[in-house]
Amino acid sequence: MTEHVRVAVVGGGPAGLTAAAALAPRVDAPVLVLERETATGGIPRHSDHLGYGMRDLHRFVTGPEYGRRLTALASAAGATLETEAMVTGWADDRTLEVTSPRGRRTVTADAVVLATGARERPRPARLIPGDRPDGVYTTGQLQNLVHLHHRAVGTRAVVVGAELVSWSAVLTLREAGCRTVLMTSEFPRPEAFAAFHLPGRLALRVPVRTRTRVVAIHGRGRVTAVDVEDLRTGRRSRIACDTVITTGDWIPDHELARLAGLALDGATLGPRVDTALATSRPGVFAAGNLLHPVDTADVAALDGRHVAAAVLAHLAGTAAPAGPELGLVADAPLRWVAPQVLRPGGPPPARGRLLAWTSELHRFPVVTARQQGRLIGSARLAWPAAPGRVLRIPFSVVRAARPADGPVHLGLAA
Repeated sequence: MTEHVRVAVVGGGPAGLTAAAALAPRVDAPVLVLERETATGGIPRHSDHLGYGMRDLHRFVTGPEYGRRLTALASAAGATLETEAMVTGWADDRTLEVTSPRGRRTVTADAVVLATGARERPRPARLIPGDRPDGVYTTGQLQNLVHLHHRAVGTRAVVVGAELVSWSAVLTLREAGCRTVLMTSEFPRPEAFAAFHLPGRLALRVPVRTRTRVVAIHGRGRVTAVDVEDLRTGRRSRIACDTVITTGDWIPDHELARLAGLALDGATLGPRVDTALATSRPGVFAAGNLLHPVDTADVAALDGRHVAAAVLAHLAGTAAPAGPELGLVADAPLRWVAPQVLRPGGPPPARGRLLAWTSELHRFPVVTARQQGRLIGSARLAWPAAPGRVLRIPFSVVRAARPADGPVHLGLAA
């Protein structure tokens, strides 16, 4: 069976739901959201604590409430939300192969928005040696067990990572009655903003060791301890625990993009997109944390709102013809930049910001843009460039880029 829709949105998280809510009232045929889980809402529905919706909904709500609100907005706008629907491949440029409990079918769309999000790398992908006991989880696995299945997870936990999501894991562990006895970070400073890190250490009494890493996990049936190495001295200590949470270290859920043959960015591992969030395949767009690992849920939602304008222009046949493209290149200490493509006459990126990731702390960063070694723009930022956080760069630094001068290199001034 083949079904035709005007727009197919793959992924029912914040980016996909917000894109559907923006598109459904403005097109004359179905907007279909395909979500592989049993409910829409994405990762936030597993995170039963406050902190969601500030930038997009101007509310301060829990993750599950945020997911419910986005779902209600998309449904009220007229989008069709189909859960337990796995997109397994492509039959054509914009024809999706869909498998669900209702059977197998193909869905042909005039435009496709990929919003499949990102996931944390599990313990095997991080190459942490040692035994292979139970009790080792990613944040997503932990929150699924605690918030959705109401399962116990242990009594003493070590959290690997000190990002914002790491503190989310601490809150979930606390709700499950599990004490966090240590948080580790390989960086000189915790990755989370001080507004989260300092209250977390004081209120939750979680010790944080920087410049350390977990180098071994011990236990037979269940975790009994981990070995933690000080990266400055090489000294190792053994910490008794029965639970290990590996947090952060995100990777885009890019399998569907890869199967489509879309151009992928070697640094983010997500689809390579321009500032309108168009991919290398006409009529196929991408939004949210599929594009880069990883930003907050409300920023991903704003990506969904941003991509709607480009989808509507494509559907109306008013999109500007694909002109010459300028690549954006991240120079060390920047590790990646998104979007990666500038097109003359193209729109600014979402919220007028380029996104980047740094491997070094710069408290008062100056971002520079160069073509052929020539400085074309710079900006002193009022916020730090820090590992583990997305760095937001004003689009103005690249506005003077010239199509004939080749790639634009973004860096941080020494």
